[in-house]
Amino acid sequence: MIIRILIAIVLSVCAFWLTMRYNMHMFQLNGYKNGEHVSWIKKNIRMQWVLLFGIILGLVRFFVPFLIADIICYLHLLLIITVYNAMKHMTTKKKLVYTPRVKRMIITNVIVSLLILVVSWCILGSKRIIGCFMLWVGIQFFMNIIVNVINHPIEMAVNNYYIRDAKKMLKRVPGLTIIGVTGSYGKTSVKFYLQTLLQERYHVLVTPESYNTPMGVVRTIRESLKPTHEIFICEMGARHVGDIKEICDIVHPHHGMITSVGPQHLETFFHMDNIKNTKFELADALPDTGMLFLNGDNEYIQEKAVSYTNKTFYYSENEGEGYYAKDISVSQLGTEFVVVTPEGEQECFRTKLIGAHNVINLVGAIAVANRMGIPLKELKIPVRRIQPVEHRMQMREHGLVTIIDDAYNSNPVGSKAAVETLAMFDGIRILITPGMVELGDKQKEYNYKFGTYAADCCDYICLVGKSNSAAIKEGVLSKGFPEQKCMVFDRLEDAVSYAYAIKGQGHKYILLENDLPDNY
Repeated sequence: MIIRILIAIVLSVCAFWLTMRYNMHMFQLNGYKNGEHVSWIKKNIRMQWVLLFGIILGLVRFFVPFLIADIICYLHLLLIITVYNAMKHMTTKKKLVYTPRVKRMIITNVIVSLLILVVSWCILGSKRIIGCFMLWVGIQFFMNIIVNVINHPIEMAVNNYYIRDAKKMLKRVPGLTIIGVTGSYGKTSVKFYLQTLLQERYHVLVTPESYNTPMGVVRTIRESLKPTHEIFICEMGARHVGDIKEICDIVHPHHGMITSVGPQHLETFFHMDNIKNTKFELADALPDTGMLFLNGDNEYIQEKAVSYTNKTFYYSENEGEGYYAKDISVSQLGTEFVVVTPEGEQECFRTKLIGAHNVINLVGAIAVANRMGIPLKELKIPVRRIQPVEHRMQMREHGLVTIIDDAYNSNPVGSKAAVETLAMFDGIRILITPGMVELGDKQKEYNYKFGTYAADCCDYICLVGKSNSAAIKEGVLSKGFPEQKCMVFDRLEDAVSYAYAIKGQGHKYILLENDLPDNY
């Protein structure tokens, strides 16, 4: 019996680590939010059938304490190890980060598990302990939710300490001007455009990459803020009502910019009114002397902005009040446009960025920089220096193939603009996409529409995965697109290999549109 228990311990520990690690990774991608993780479990329960079956085997083992039952349990533990080891290698787009929070959760999980096993041993005896090991491994698909509840007071205390420390650091730089940037899309690009423009005159700190959560902002302040900084550009992301307010309560922005309001994260926002109200939490937080920069082409922003009395500056691609662009010229080499200020001043700008959809964000960045005291003429060279943000219409040359990497774009407006930009290239135009997610009950509708846009702009369409392929393909074929040129692949690598193998005259342009995170 001792040997049988030792074998079970070795196999269970290996299985525990792999299942715990995978589910911890998914929990991290779901933002450590119990509600979102529960929704993810419901949608992906089939992926973890092997754990559910393990729970059943564990319960059966309580009543069948024979050698044959132990052997079946051993074989199933080996199956769990094999499956989750394979899943570990499959989920590599954004690896699990062993943050202090993750380490605390792992420690709590181990402590709780050991307590359960010890109590079970004392109550049930050694004959049924193998069944307990099976249950211990099997419950890992929801164990992080329990651990998160247990650790909640600790995490709140840790977060509050870091937040207080960040606030103290901000007070130590009294001359610092804080600019909040939010929007359903475009905020990360605008943030980096602003950094390039403003650093011509000021010492600028910007939240790196997609550090747009409260703790991401706090981390930026604690690790990077220096007494010499004059401007802090703070990107503010949101998945729930109140998320922007939470960041504003930490940094207290002096000025704000709302780049867009649109259908994104509808699974957590539920409807557009919540998205509008959340984005305008930035406007609510500004002081009376603060400047508010708004995308004048966005109808949701126009609807909401009428109730605000802040010093507002609109920017748009169309002639009107505020800053606007005209004489837009787009080519494969870049974009040229003229910016007109509210005072009637005009200046021509050139940029390496491709696509007319970038113009609105550039005009917004120019408007902010101009109101921060930099004349239009002094912004011409900085605008020319602006580089594409990584994974956002970023072009890479590979011989006779050009990769247009738009992997971080996952919204209906941006996806439409991306395929329209692809259409302007002279060559074989290939789209590779898994479609868009987090659009709630509108997901099928928006992916169908995306398919109709793609059909008008592409020569070949490669769809990845099963989540959205049916809806996109339906939209593609509704436009009379040849079915043999619209392929569905299980893996991105297979789609890319197919795209490279397409024969034909001329240069190939491959647009990588959106890249779903590992939890999808």
